[in-house]
Amino acid sequence: MNKTKHIILLALIINFQFLISNSFAQVETPAPAQTKSILLMNGVAHLGNGNLIENSVIAFKEGKLTMVADARVVKIDPKAFDTIINIQGKHVYPGFIAPNSTLGLVEIDAVRATEDMNETGNFTPHVRSLIAYNAESKITTTVRSNGVLMAQITPRGNTVSGTSSIVQFDAWNWEDAAYKKDDGIHVNWHRMYNPWTGKANEKYSENVNELKTFFADALAYSKVAEYPEKNLRFESMRGLFNGAQTLYIHTNYVKEITDAVYFAKAYDIKKVVLVGGYDAWMVADMLKDNNVSVMLKRVHDLPINQDDDVYLPYKLPKKLMDTGVLFCLENAGDMEAMNTRNLPFLAGTTVAYGLTKEQALQLITLNTAKILGIDATCGSLEPGKDATLFISTGDALDMKTNNVEQAFIQGRAIDLDNHQKKLFKKYSEKYAK
Repeated sequence: MNKTKHIILLALIINFQFLISNSFAQVETPAPAQTKSILLMNGVAHLGNGNLIENSVIAFKEGKLTMVADARVVKIDPKAFDTIINIQGKHVYPGFIAPNSTLGLVEIDAVRATEDMNETGNFTPHVRSLIAYNAESKITTTVRSNGVLMAQITPRGNTVSGTSSIVQFDAWNWEDAAYKKDDGIHVNWHRMYNPWTGKANEKYSENVNELKTFFADALAYSKVAEYPEKNLRFESMRGLFNGAQTLYIHTNYVKEITDAVYFAKAYDIKKVVLVGGYDAWMVADMLKDNNVSVMLKRVHDLPINQDDDVYLPYKLPKKLMDTGVLFCLENAGDMEAMNTRNLPFLAGTTVAYGLTKEQALQLITLNTAKILGIDATCGSLEPGKDATLFISTGDALDMKTNNVEQAFIQGRAIDLDNHQKKLFKKYSEKYAK
């Protein structure tokens, strides 16, 4: 073997060892199921539905909230609870939910072998993000430390990317993590023009017609209950036409939004959500008339159009809120997996541009749950819902004061340690000597 081959082999071995150490490194062990009843007393409860209780009592048992009330108007029997935690002066929030996320599908952006979010092919609705989700991701434990406890795991790329699912972040594997399987199918709407160059996409009509043909075939297929030979692509789309699944259309501009909404209406798709929606506030009446919700693009971003107000991305939530359109915040973009930990601070920014703190909180809790169709069991602190919540010593939407001390997912007290905290402790001790 010559010298060049030796070098190549050595590089491959080093790269393989790097991937193994990073992709399969041990993360914090999932917590056991809740067996003892817990009462949180005297905390400031941010319910996630727009309401606030300054002095609260919150009880949960077997993973479900049994009481959320004002401590001043209810009588508590301490003997009725196994564990009582006094959180006076601290804040309680429902777990934050990250929609349209690649968490668990990518580990290291610069290492392609750790990315599993994009499949070959232009129309791949049958590709399920859930089975690619890595519950052992080291990134997931870092976002839990800022209160993000659930996410919608979404495929990327192609015209029809695939099927997303919703997971909770305390699991041994994807089967344990699954909260709502195959909630919807994602379509990346074609662009009419490039906003930076101003050049039109000459194939726009051709591209849209190709998509229409695909959906027309899927609709026709869905009208037959059973086929001797199944078409996996069309089988995966049955839920769009019977209301079981949501169609998520990723697009930003007025004309494209309009075309996309009328496209969905033409195929009688019951549930439609706009993802991105930079110009959604301009066509709010149409969105409301067609019952279309919005996952608003990352607000910590530059304006898209050259003549936009430089602060427009920060102002978009207020503009949409004023129209009455149901919307939430999403964080797609560069380095999005690791930056999911900043989701609460995206909401916090909206407070500086017109929203109240409780309105901002809704954008990453109850509104998100409503759009994802899981609001019956999570998204707010209400009796009967999952005990997925956390306690912070400061304002969870404020980067300076957010400090998550304890967190529970379906009543389980999760370990908030993570790789970054371990490194901080390691090097703090090194340089303290």
